[in-house]
Amino acid sequence: MIDVLLPLQDSEPDYYTDEVIRGMAIVMITAGTDTTTSTIEWALSLLLNNPEALKKAQIEIDTHIGESSRLLDDSDLAQLPYLHGIINETLRMCPVDECIIGDFRVPPGTMLLVNLWAIQNNVKLWEDPNEFKPVRFIEFKGQQEGFRLTLFGNGRRRCPGENLAVHVVGLALGSLVQCFE
Repeated sequence: MIDVLLPLQDSEPDYYTDEVIRGMAIVMITAGTDTTTSTIEWALSLLLNNPEALKKAQIEIDTHIGESSRLLDDSDLAQLPYLHGIINETLRMCPVDECIIGDFRVPPGTMLLVNLWAIQNNVKLWEDPNEFKPVRFIEFKGQQEGFRLTLFGNGRRRCPGENLAVHVVGLALGSLVQCFE
């Protein structure tokens, strides 16, 4: 984001002041921090209420990393599909934000709020939607599955922090699961 804003500051210095750029960065960090911590809290709550899922996550992490003193790191995340399933299932059951979806033409200036919770808990789209089942995301095809799961929005309004959020939540939640007794 900073790489985009600094050249704009050269071309429009009156608008893209240091204060504006700093403010945009603070808003992005604040928004990302709030949603990330909410996701981790919900994930821990769901895992504590589903001890078999917690045990399965611990086994996956121990199998991949080994029962060593090393904590998982960013390079381990790609090898932990069940952990990703936990994150996706948490976001499906407890979405932290609203998003815009659908094939409807919305006039400019219109604010559209979609009941994401209702979509992600619809019995026509999800088998046993009220049950915590991270395994449902092991073979999940993402966008190829349609708009059943739009955790970070869609289209040009899609959350720009999605990749960072998935990594931070994965590392934090994975470390907590790994160290949990």
